[in-house]
Amino acid sequence: MNLQQLRSVREAVRQGFNLTVVAEVLHTSQPGVSRQIRELEEEIGIELFVRVGKRLTGLTPPGEMVLPMIERLLQEAHNIRCAGQEFAAQGKGTLTIAATHSQARYALPAAVRDFSERYPEVALRLKQGSPQQVAELLIEGEADIGVATEALASYPELVALPCYSWTHAVIVPPGHALAQEAAQGTPLTLERLTAFPIVTYEPGYTGRSHIDEAFERRGLKFDVVLSAMDADVIKTYVELGMGVGIIAAIACDEERDQRLTVLDARHLFATNMTRLAVRRGSFLRGFVYDFIHCFAPPLTRAQVEQAMAAAPGDDAAL
Repeated sequence: MNLQQLRSVREAVRQGFNLTVVAEVLHTSQPGVSRQIRELEEEIGIELFVRVGKRLTGLTPPGEMVLPMIERLLQEAHNIRCAGQEFAAQGKGTLTIAATHSQARYALPAAVRDFSERYPEVALRLKQGSPQQVAELLIEGEADIGVATEALASYPELVALPCYSWTHAVIVPPGHALAQEAAQGTPLTLERLTAFPIVTYEPGYTGRSHIDEAFERRGLKFDVVLSAMDADVIKTYVELGMGVGIIAAIACDEERDQRLTVLDARHLFATNMTRLAVRRGSFLRGFVYDFIHCFAPPLTRAQVEQAMAAAPGDDAAL
C-alpha cells in the first residue's frame, strides 16, 4: 500500500469517477491510475469501485467504508509534511486563504498587510468564491484558512470559529427620497424599501438569506432588479440610479463612497457572523496560528487548538 494508490482512489471519487481527469490531476496516465487502484484492491482483498466494463461508476459498500480511512491517512501524510516544514523552514512557506468577495475586499486587507510585514518569506495566496466554494477548498486541502459567513459552521469536516458580527446597510445616491427622509429623522422601514427596486447580493452571498428572511417574516415582496457577488459592483449600479442598494455595512467607506449616502439598516435585518475555518484534523504551522490571531485577535492559539480537539458541533460554541 502506498500514498499514490490512496490518492488515486480519493481523486477518482472527487472527479466523479472520470479516470481521464484523475490522471490529469495526479500528473500521470489513465492506465497508471487504473493500475494503482487495482493493486490496492488486490492488496486489501476487496473491490472499492462498482464497474461497468472498464468504467468506474460508483463506490461499493466496502469502498464507502474505506474512503474516510483513506482521507484520514492522506490528511496525516500531509500533516507530517507540514510538521517537517515547520521545523526545517520556520517562517517560510505558503499560506492559502479562501474567502468570499466581501471578506477578501473589506475584512482581510489589514490582517494580510500586518502578517506580510511579520512574515516576509511566507507567500500568500488568496482564493475567492461563495461560502460553499470556500468550504470545498478547505475540505479538499486546497486552502489552509477559510473566511466566510455562518455557512462554514454547517460542515462537520471543518472547525469554524466566530470572528466578528456585522450588519447590513442601505445605500442610495445623494438626494434620493430615502436620503431626504433620513435627514428629516424619518425611520427607515422594510415597507418603505419595497417601494423601490433593490440592488443586492446574489443568494448564498454576504448574508443575503437574512435579507430575504426579513421581508418574508413581514409578508412583504421586494423587487431585486440586479444581484451581484461583490459590494463594489452593487455600489456602481446604485450610483447609476438602478435602485436602492443593500450591502454589508463593513463594505461602506466614507472616503471612497462620497457619491453615495449610507443609511443604517441594522434594525431591519438580522446580525451576521463572519467565521474563520480550518480543516478538522489538519496540522497548522505556527504562522497559520499567527495569521488567525492577526485577523481575529480574540482567537488565540490555545483557543484554536481547543476547538480543533473538540467534537464536531462543539467547536461552534467556542
